[in-house]
Amino acid sequence: MLRIQQLNRLPTISLLRNYSSSKKDAEKVIPKNLLEGKFQAIERQPNGPIVDNKPFKIALKAGKKYSWCLCGQSKSQPLCDGTHKYVHYKIKEKPIQFEVEKDGDYWICMCRQTKHRPFCDGTHKEPQIQEKNVRFF
Repeated sequence: MLRIQQLNRLPTISLLRNYSSSKKDAEKVIPKNLLEGKFQAIERQPNGPIVDNKPFKIALKAGKKYSWCLCGQSKSQPLCDGTHKYVHYKIKEKPIQFEVEKDGDYWICMCRQTKHRPFCDGTHKEPQIQEKNVRFF
C-alpha cells in the first residue's frame, strides 16, 4: 500500500499537458498569424505527424517571433528546438514561423492538421484524429 501511495505522488504527463474542452474556449475566435504570407514556401508544406489529439495552451508575447514544430520531433513541443536540422533524421518538414498580435494564452495545434497554422481550429475533434495512437512528447 505504501508503494502505491508513493507512485500516486509522482507527476504524470496529464499534469504537464494543458487542455481545454469547454465550449467557451471553442467559441473563441482563432487568432491570426501575423507572419502569414511572408513564408509562402513553408506554409504550403503538408501537415506533420499527429503528436497529440488535443491542443496545448501556451503563453505568448506580442512582437516576438516563434517557430511551431511541424516535424513532431522537437523536445520542446509545440515549439521548434531545431531537431529538423539534423541530417541523420532526414526530416523534410520545416517549422512554421508565427507572431501574435497581443500578449496572452493561446491554444496551439498538436495534431498538426489545423487550417490556421499554428493555432488550433478544432480539427483534432474529428474521429480519424481521435482514433490515432499519438506519440506523447
